[in-house]
Amino acid sequence: MKHFKTISEFHRYMGLPAPQHPIISVVDVGTVPYSRSEEMQQMVFDFYSISVKRMHNFQAKYGQHPFDFNEGIMSFMAPGQVFSIGIADKGKQAEKSGWVIYIHPDLIWNTSLAKTIKQYDFWDYSLHEGLFLSEKEEATITALIQNIEQEHHANIDQFSKPIIISHIETLLNYAHRFYHRQFITRELANHQILERLETLLAGYEGLPTVAYVAGELNISAKYLSSMLKVLTGQNTQQHIHEKLVEKAKQKLSTTNLSVSEIAYELGFEHLQSFSKLFKTKTTLSPLEFRRSFN
Repeated sequence: MKHFKTISEFHRYMGLPAPQHPIISVVDVGTVPYSRSEEMQQMVFDFYSISVKRMHNFQAKYGQHPFDFNEGIMSFMAPGQVFSIGIADKGKQAEKSGWVIYIHPDLIWNTSLAKTIKQYDFWDYSLHEGLFLSEKEEATITALIQNIEQEHHANIDQFSKPIIISHIETLLNYAHRFYHRQFITRELANHQILERLETLLAGYEGLPTVAYVAGELNISAKYLSSMLKVLTGQNTQQHIHEKLVEKAKQKLSTTNLSVSEIAYELGFEHLQSFSKLFKTKTTLSPLEFRRSFN
C-alpha cells in the first residue's frame, strides 16, 4: 500500500508538477500521466480528496467495493480511507477527464470549516455511492473548482486562505444539496433498497445493528440512514425499532409467550429496554397492549 502523508509526495509519485501551494492542490485529471502496464495500486492519503470526473477503462475500489467512473460523478475521500485504481484492460486506451482537489487538514486548521467538515455525510460514503451529477450541477461544481484553482495559483496573500476556504465551503454545501436531490431523483433505486431492507428485517430473528443491516445491503450506514430519512421520515435505527414493535405486537396478540420471552426472541437482553421502546412507540406497555385484545 502506498501511504501519502503530503500532497507534494503524491504529486511526485504521479509524475505531476510540484503543487503551487503545499497544502492544497487542484489537478486536471486529463493531465495525469499513467502507465498502460500499471497494476491495481492500493493507496491511502493523509488529506482530503474531492473529485468530479469520468474515467473509461479504469478499475477502482474503495475499500473492497468496486466502482465505475464511466458516468460523471462526484466522490469524496477523507484522510485514512483506502482506495485502489488501475487500468482495466491493458490492451485498450484509457481515457479520463475532470478535476480533483486535494486538501490537507492543515489548510482548514482553526477555521470554521475544520469544525463542520466532518458533519457532511458523504465523507463516510462508499465510492460506489458517489454523487451522480446532472450537466447543470456538474457545471456549477466545475466552476467552483476552477475558482479555487485560480485563487491558489495567484500570488498568496492574507486573503488567499479565507477565500479558498469559502469556495470549498460553498462547494460542499452544493454537494450536500445535490446528494439530497439524488435521494429523490433516484427514487426507484432507493425504493428497491427499501424493499430489500423490509425483507431483511422480516426474516431476521433478533435485534440487528445498523452496521449489520447496511453491510447486508452493501451500502454505508450513513447513506442508508439519509435515504430512509427522506423516504420514511425515520433513520435506520428508528426503522429497525418500528419493525421490531410490529413483530412484538403480533406476538403479544397471537401467542401465549410471556413479555420476557418475546423480548428475548426479539434480541433484547433486558426486559426494561424492550418495555421502554414498546411504550415509546405505542403509548402502552406490552401488558397493557395484550390486555386490550381481551
